[in-house]
Amino acid sequence: MRSQTGQRLLRYDRRLGVRFVAGADEAGRGSLAGPLVVAGVLFDYTELQGRRTRSLASLNDSKQVDPEGRELLLRAVLDVATHVSVRVIPACDIDRHGLHRSNLWALRAVLTDLAPRANACLVDGFELGPLAPPHHAVIDGDTRSAAIAAASIVAKVTRDRIMRRLDALYPRYGFSRHVGYITPVHSAAVRAHGPCAQHRLSYAAKCYAVEPAAA
Repeated sequence: MRSQTGQRLLRYDRRLGVRFVAGADEAGRGSLAGPLVVAGVLFDYTELQGRRTRSLASLNDSKQVDPEGRELLLRAVLDVATHVSVRVIPACDIDRHGLHRSNLWALRAVLTDLAPRANACLVDGFELGPLAPPHHAVIDGDTRSAAIAAASIVAKVTRDRIMRRLDALYPRYGFSRHVGYITPVHSAAVRAHGPCAQHRLSYAAKCYAVEPAAA
């Protein structure tokens, strides 16, 4: 049952046997437009007990939660987390430094931001290298660890809010509908109007190609 997912994720973190557990995850990695948003969340498991866990009952990977549920979970995470860090990487920086390098930098940054220092740092799927705090890459971590799932919620809600604001600035592209991912509507808008300043021009997207003029 969905209502049990939060307790299952919390049990995973508790089995680590430490007090402070940090999780990091990103949103917007596969998007054609808009920023990459990376979040880190620190939980204190001496404090996260009993009633304080009730608001996290439906905690899950952000992709498994509807928009209304994500907004509720964001408030719950901000209420019980010891520390939350967010980094926003704009499209121009992704083009300049590359997506993977930008993602690793931001994951390292949010884990370094968190205080007090975590006893265990968990990252959804990525080894971050020696410059990062000691950490463990957890495959499908946003469906296993409460700290990673919480970070996925923070990153996703933050990014969706940014995309809604960008929709008001660039209304031709429908950012509030597809939040920058490639869809037929989004591709058609890019072909009709060209990419805007929020598009990642380093991506080899078919909709960027200029079609030859008819003879």
